[in-house]
Amino acid sequence: MIDINNFIKNHITNRKESFFKTDLSKYNQQLTEVISGKSVLVIGGGGTIGSSYIRSVLKYRPSKLYVVDISENNLAELTRNLRSTLGTYVPEKYKTYPVNFNDEVFYRILKNEGPFDIVANFAAHKHVRSEKDHYSITALLENNVIRAEKFLGTLRQNPPQHFFCVSTDKAANPVNIMGASKKIMEEMIMAYANYFPITTARFANVAFSNGSLLDGFIYRLMQRQPFSVPTDVKRYFVSPDESGQICMMACMLGQSGEIFFPKLEENQLTSFKDITEEFVKTLGMKVIPFDTEEGAKEYAAKMPADTKFWPVYYFNSDTSGEKAYEEFYTEGEILDLESYHSLGVIKNAPRRSLNEIHAMIGALDEVLARIELSKADIVSVMEKFLPTFRHIETGKNLDQKM
Repeated sequence: MIDINNFIKNHITNRKESFFKTDLSKYNQQLTEVISGKSVLVIGGGGTIGSSYIRSVLKYRPSKLYVVDISENNLAELTRNLRSTLGTYVPEKYKTYPVNFNDEVFYRILKNEGPFDIVANFAAHKHVRSEKDHYSITALLENNVIRAEKFLGTLRQNPPQHFFCVSTDKAANPVNIMGASKKIMEEMIMAYANYFPITTARFANVAFSNGSLLDGFIYRLMQRQPFSVPTDVKRYFVSPDESGQICMMACMLGQSGEIFFPKLEENQLTSFKDITEEFVKTLGMKVIPFDTEEGAKEYAAKMPADTKFWPVYYFNSDTSGEKAYEEFYTEGEILDLESYHSLGVIKNAPRRSLNEIHAMIGALDEVLARIELSKADIVSVMEKFLPTFRHIETGKNLDQKM
């Protein structure tokens, strides 16, 4: 049995303590004043980042916590985790609802159980693998942009004291549709930043987050299947706990319209190949590399129960939307690198008018409603709204790989 938290600290982030420990200590009193006794609504709170945000917020003892997520299983595990962890405070008014945040029942919850002081939205399509065809892209855009804008319009009637919506580093100079959708989301939420306090955060890969490549190692291991790993990809990583801390500080401490990011440096990039080799080594085994999927699968099917070698299929990344490098900000963005020890802040995020946002969503609705629709049609509309969007199309997607 591998201790994932220790593995992350020792072999991925190489940090024994939180990257944000200094900032959490410095702003502890302010965080307490903002959160203590307040009502909190978290959408998408059953996922890795949402649940980590919840654990961070509960340390400051809010009076009420409602959590919405489409996964009933994730909500059940969230509750078991909170109730089973020694010293974790759970407010008396704690409820979870397995509903979509665009369903009619969700808006009944919002009307009858609100208003809420603090609202955080983690409901998002977050994977580049969501980019397959116009069906998957339509679902992505509806979730990340169209439904999110409807929700903000409703919140405007009873605005919270703090609103946070999660973004991604892939929103900086996007090359994939997921990243571009998040960049549009950023500009959409900033259009509401004049009406109530709104912040967001771009951050690194969350190590072993739900559905991630590394999380998949656990499932492949249990099912005695080979790992599949790109050799040419390096990424910045934060731990699950750190991901929640970034979002909490951005939500509670940021000024309306600000975008937060971790001040990670290039020497903190980690390759998936190195992580894989360390992971297998920690299990007491050695990697046996394969250059074909079939070869790796054949070996896995025949390996003994007490094997000392684990098959890994190594490949060079060649799927649509894969960015060769990671960045958190772009040329022309004004940065505050002084206020926080480990967090940077983008101060001049674009603020389009609501009319511009509604026109953009209208254009998306129009193209998505076409009977004859292609991926290129959708990309064309997105490029008109985001002139810096340079989509990388290879004709391949991650569903075509192990």
